[in-house]
Amino acid sequence: MYLPLLASALALSSLTSAWPTSLDRRALPLVQSNLLRRVLLRSNLLAKSKILEGFAYATPERNRVFGGTGHNATVNYLYDQVAALGGYYDVKFQPFVETYSAGNATVKVAGADQDAQLFTYSPSGKFTEPLVAVANFGCNATDYPAPLTGKIALISRGSCEFGLKSALAGAAGADAAIIYDNKDAESLAGTLGAPPRPEGPYVPTAGITLARGTALLNSLNGGASVIADLNVISIMEDRTTYNVIAQTSGGDPNNVLVLTAHTDSVDAGPGINDNGSGSIGLLEVAIQLSKYSVNNAIRFVWVSAEEFGLLGSEFYVASLSDAEKAKIRLNLNFDMIASPNYKYGIYDGDGSAFNVTGAPGSAEAEKLFQDYFTNEAGLKWVPDAFDGRSDYAPFADAGIAAGGLFTGAEGIKTAEEQAMFGGQAGVAYDVNYHAVGDNVANLNMDAFIQNAKAIAHAVATYARSFASLPPKGPARRAVKREEKKKVSSGHAHLDRFFVTE
Repeated sequence: MYLPLLASALALSSLTSAWPTSLDRRALPLVQSNLLRRVLLRSNLLAKSKILEGFAYATPERNRVFGGTGHNATVNYLYDQVAALGGYYDVKFQPFVETYSAGNATVKVAGADQDAQLFTYSPSGKFTEPLVAVANFGCNATDYPAPLTGKIALISRGSCEFGLKSALAGAAGADAAIIYDNKDAESLAGTLGAPPRPEGPYVPTAGITLARGTALLNSLNGGASVIADLNVISIMEDRTTYNVIAQTSGGDPNNVLVLTAHTDSVDAGPGINDNGSGSIGLLEVAIQLSKYSVNNAIRFVWVSAEEFGLLGSEFYVASLSDAEKAKIRLNLNFDMIASPNYKYGIYDGDGSAFNVTGAPGSAEAEKLFQDYFTNEAGLKWVPDAFDGRSDYAPFADAGIAAGGLFTGAEGIKTAEEQAMFGGQAGVAYDVNYHAVGDNVANLNMDAFIQNAKAIAHAVATYARSFASLPPKGPARRAVKREEKKKVSSGHAHLDRFFVTE
């Protein structure tokens, strides 16, 4: 059941009001990177993270899933913190309604539990039926053998959204689908995306690991008949939730830097790395920025319902007119910036490592972070896949330049990365990803403060000037490069790749 916002100050009128009157900020000194970075403290990041953890643990669910009590408290807190800065920011809520889904899934083969996970928005269903292997990645109707009536489709993760796979399995006649991972990880879960889809309705869908999926596939390829017991129990309900938008009262409103971080967790736990770290990193930079003036407007957008398919950022970008989109010079997104077994990942805006090139300005944003880590922080970094798995994707799809930082999720740290960043090779960047243990103890404070300072550097740089970015021009969507060089180990909310041209 939807639980309303807790703070009495959040009256309905504040949800739809226009930006308040801007205040004169000319008396403040112009922001400088070194000064803004200097005032960021680990203790403040930790204290604010503990507040978010407290919001989760004060609820029976012990999470901050969108539309729930813990999440409502989170958005209240963010709003109140920024609104208390003496009018430096014009702050508003952006309400929207989305479908919430929760439940569980089990898969057994010959009595052996496959440790299945639920894909949100999967319908309920219970079937005991033969498995049938789907060709390639199950992203085209021709990948599905006919007939699939009375069968469960076994599909590899990769190349397209989970939801497309489920819908195509249903269109081919399958009663259910099992999607197995295409890389080593402890589990596979995600979202099908809110229905409906043009390809048709979803079938009950569960996720399993690469090892379990490969074992089943090998049995099928060897000619064995494999019977699976699949049981999905799912609930769905509409919930009202809120984005929080705060723009500097000063600075050129026709040249805007937009920073995004999602505020919600998954059902399993409080979500303090994913993505309390990004939310608090932006909040602390926003608070400290209020001591300075800016030449260009800075807009912080804390978006909701990312864990259910980038819903808050999709809604936000869709709400912008073409004229408003044209004012955004760059979006920078921060999702998981304090992973315990971290890497310093920079989104690959120029496409040199992962074959997807962002809109003009994305390469320059990548270079800004590369130069900062190398020259200012004295730290190593690695490129990270620009594959649309977090809230920069709707901006990039709209032709807006994008970039950001990421310390890793369920992907496995390599020996090379261990040499660069320390930690443990062969272990996930975040062993508590989407799990009950993603609490304050899960944060790596070294990574947290370094990434917060990198955010501050970007904010200060672009608040002064966008001279390092290409001139404004026609919007261009992200495009694939000719040759793919690496495989993503990114944030696995969606198997989504940018539409190419």
